[in-house]
Amino acid sequence: MDRLIYLDNNATTPIDPDVLEAMMPYFTTHFANASSLTHRAGRVAAAAIDAAREQTATLIGAAANEITFTSGATEAINMGIKGIFEYYQSKGKHIISCRTEHKAVLDTLAYLEKKGAEVTYLPVTPDGCIELDALKSAIRPDTVLVTLMWANNETGVLHPIADIAELVHNHQALFFCDATQAAGKMMIDLSKSGPDLLCLSAHKLYGPKGTGALYIRRRNKRIQTGALLHGGGQENKLRAGTLNVPGIVGLGKAAEIARQRLVGEMPRLMRLRDMLESQLSKIPATAINGRDAPRLPHVSNITFRHLRADQIMVTVPDIALASGSACVSGTRDPSHVLMAMGLSPTDAHASLRFSLGRFNTEAEIGTVIKQLTDAVKKLRAASPIWQLHDAGLVE
Repeated sequence: MDRLIYLDNNATTPIDPDVLEAMMPYFTTHFANASSLTHRAGRVAAAAIDAAREQTATLIGAAANEITFTSGATEAINMGIKGIFEYYQSKGKHIISCRTEHKAVLDTLAYLEKKGAEVTYLPVTPDGCIELDALKSAIRPDTVLVTLMWANNETGVLHPIADIAELVHNHQALFFCDATQAAGKMMIDLSKSGPDLLCLSAHKLYGPKGTGALYIRRRNKRIQTGALLHGGGQENKLRAGTLNVPGIVGLGKAAEIARQRLVGEMPRLMRLRDMLESQLSKIPATAINGRDAPRLPHVSNITFRHLRADQIMVTVPDIALASGSACVSGTRDPSHVLMAMGLSPTDAHASLRFSLGRFNTEAEIGTVIKQLTDAVKKLRAASPIWQLHDAGLVE
């Protein structure tokens, strides 16, 4: 593990040492239940929850009372989308989403379709972008919810969230945004406008696994949702259960650090990503997916034609990469995101995701460029399909 160059930060980030340090007392000294307000130990834990709620809210320009802690983004997605559908059915049962959403959203919508929801899935351009005119045309009087991600987990492509929010609100619908990959990686300020509901996850921004948050707008118009879990009435009766104090403290600290480092970190990661792309794109028959679209500064998805991504990854065992979303990495199906962008199944299987992070260095990126270039050259030299391509007999 000491030699591993980790470029799979969209799957999960390593925990920041300062986050771990902040969490440790709440495993040991301050172990009390945050709902036990009748004694000092419980009040100390409750105060830590309050502080973390403020830190998390500040990261995205929200108010503390707009944050509900969850076990992660998947739970927040289920809570938000199912809650809106359940509470606002009197307005309608129509939901709009996109074919490149994360499986946590797509599978939740598939469940709701069995419960009577009617879902319109927007297509994307070859760069992975939605067209606002297509969204506008899809909105109906009975549209209750539009759910679109801020940043794609496989390509880093960004949707125009402010424009989407304005369009959705002009049609009196609600807007849920999966910001799992965007929170802590780019500027988000919900104090002005934007989604009515938004989710994030601690382990995508150098915090612990098992903790996330759901933002529900309380200003201007108060959004109502049903509870996903019932029991002790925690989290404003939206999410019952004993609070994970160390995890929530970790999320708060991770959010605070991300906000402090954001201005300097974005250009640094973009420089490293551009360095990676400029060199790997010199390899023949490669393509950067979503290259001309607005993207996160640290994500690159590259197709190496006439190879398989898993072949390349086996050849460079000291580099941690991904061939798609971590949630579906065990499947043999090609990426639904890349397929929606128009790639063939063969090219989708030939694509690798590079997601850089806080602890990556320029020296590491130089090593990755050399090892990937050598690996592709070696694999293609032994590939009959590549030899046919090189001879001009196949595209």
